[in-house]
Amino acid sequence: MTFFHLSLLSSRRTITVLRASYQQRLFTSSPQENMTIQTTERLVKLRELMKKPENNVDAYVVPSEDQHGSEYIASCDERRAWISGFNGSAGCAIITLDKALMFTDGRYFLQASQQMDRNWELMKQGLPGVPTWQDYLTNNLPASSRIGIDPTLITENDSKSLSSSRNEAELKGSQTLVPLTTNLVDVIWGSDRPPRPKHAVVPLDEKYSGESVTSKLNRLASAVSSNTPAPLAFVLTALDDIAWLFNLRGSDIAYNPVFFSYAVVHFQPSEASDSSKNTTAVLFLQRDAIERVADLKYALGSQVEIRPYEAIWEYLKDLGNQVRSTFADKGQRKLVLIPDKASLAIVQAVGVDISNIAPSPITVLKAIKNSTELEGFRQSHIRDGIALARYFSWLEEKLGEEGNEITEWEGAEQLEKFRSELPLFKGLSFDTISSTGPNGAIIHYSPNPKDCAVIKRDQIYLCDSGAQFLDGTTDVTRTWHFGTPTEEEKRTATRVLQGHIAIDSAIFPNGTTGYIIDSWARKALWMDGLDFRHGTGHGVGHYLNVHEGPHGIGTRITSNASPLKAGMIVTNEPGYYADGKYGVRIENVLIINEVETPWNFGDKGFLSFECVTMCPIQTKLVDQSLISVDEKRWLNNYNHKVWEKISPLLRNDDRALKWLEKECQSI
Repeated sequence: MTFFHLSLLSSRRTITVLRASYQQRLFTSSPQENMTIQTTERLVKLRELMKKPENNVDAYVVPSEDQHGSEYIASCDERRAWISGFNGSAGCAIITLDKALMFTDGRYFLQASQQMDRNWELMKQGLPGVPTWQDYLTNNLPASSRIGIDPTLITENDSKSLSSSRNEAELKGSQTLVPLTTNLVDVIWGSDRPPRPKHAVVPLDEKYSGESVTSKLNRLASAVSSNTPAPLAFVLTALDDIAWLFNLRGSDIAYNPVFFSYAVVHFQPSEASDSSKNTTAVLFLQRDAIERVADLKYALGSQVEIRPYEAIWEYLKDLGNQVRSTFADKGQRKLVLIPDKASLAIVQAVGVDISNIAPSPITVLKAIKNSTELEGFRQSHIRDGIALARYFSWLEEKLGEEGNEITEWEGAEQLEKFRSELPLFKGLSFDTISSTGPNGAIIHYSPNPKDCAVIKRDQIYLCDSGAQFLDGTTDVTRTWHFGTPTEEEKRTATRVLQGHIAIDSAIFPNGTTGYIIDSWARKALWMDGLDFRHGTGHGVGHYLNVHEGPHGIGTRITSNASPLKAGMIVTNEPGYYADGKYGVRIENVLIINEVETPWNFGDKGFLSFECVTMCPIQTKLVDQSLISVDEKRWLNNYNHKVWEKISPLLRNDDRALKWLEKECQSI
């Protein structure tokens, strides 16, 4: 997509056309009635390729990610969506000679079941008795099966886990992973497959990033210097890691200001007096991206060399050979640090023998924002609050007009229009979830521009949206009822609110993970026998990906791996989804801060949350008989804070100002 570097008006038109084009290409009819496409012909052709002598595989793995392990990908990399019809952001397809299985998590159970045809079996990961796709391959395929993979899309850890699991299971015959040099889905997709984007790469001014490239390279060198052995080189494959390290942004993937690239950082040997000095890097970019910005080399400085994107493979092979020849007689190994999310192909290019596969040190460096970035989050969310007030007031007025109809898509477009008029706006941070009634129960719903529901005054309306600004990224969800909510709707919405308040009000010691506090968001729902099938919160990038690790708040054990730390950003978004009826979610973005407490047990230090999202929470949906005095105080204080921050900025919009005043009234 190109909306990050075009003018604001052109940006909206471009992203609208491209988004509509993709949805029209993927789906054949209304997402409310029949969201499926026929995959029979595609699967027949894929199985024919699987049987060919040069391939000869019994199963083929089609993951969601691209060659950089990206969660959100360019249209040319949407192989799993193309072969299956399911276009959610998470999932893995396994195609055997007689079965087609889709493994995905609870966010997408409903969406996947609606989008896939009868060729596919939905594997609901997380439910009792449902294996992961890795376990399925290990335990359910016949002995001596050959499993076809694209080594640029499968991580070294996944390939290793499959091998170790097979050994542990002591299967009768050995199953074999077969790396194929040609992606079989690409062959079938053929000329219809979109070209790879090659948009401009632009420097992000230090007044927004808060730190120079040189400083980041030196901090990275210091961070890895304690490794044993200290690495000589570090291979970067994640696009947001690269964008952050080099203070660059792009628009190769819709909603994510990143660009296709690889990088290798070279460190001084451990015996050097200061390993942070003379840290250098090689950045691999697509040729078109290099040619469009003449001052890119000037912005990066002499420490960074630029080479063509496709040159990474030979460079890594040469790097591996050089490390072996230089240190072979010193008995040192594992001197090239490779992220655990890097592909098998990357590890093989360097060589498994000298690769130290570990979590990327950049994920933590990037997650802890500096003071400039934190202030950018505060200011960008205040501006975002202006657009939200203008949109929700506009929508309420339109729904109150006799005979006026606003579709979910039209609502999303109007919200984007209001955002596009704000200073420093660069585009949306994800596809707006504008959902009325039963569509709100589809957790990651996206309206079809050609045929979607009309927003109804007597139904709950859930809107999850966000924007990219030069100084920050926003992500906010609000649930509204523009008529009279039912008692059930009020009760469930109140339980969600209570969970939201519990997280927002939390104080916890350093070392606490999001896994530990996740249950606080669910306690009120559990009291009514309810729950939700997604995490409570995720990290957010600074003018980068709206989903950012390594931390989060959730029930998955991965949320227990990274403690919450001061300076991190995390969302707070409990919800409830009544299939076929409605959905409720309340989402704010939080900054994690140090907090003073009367005591400091164990000298750990304590943390709390600072909410930066500025949009009122509707009190009409609150069952006041359920909430405590403290919860009522929290709600009134929050809405009052929104009024104080946003109302002075709406003096030229009487409709939005009156609406904001109404919604911020105390209860």
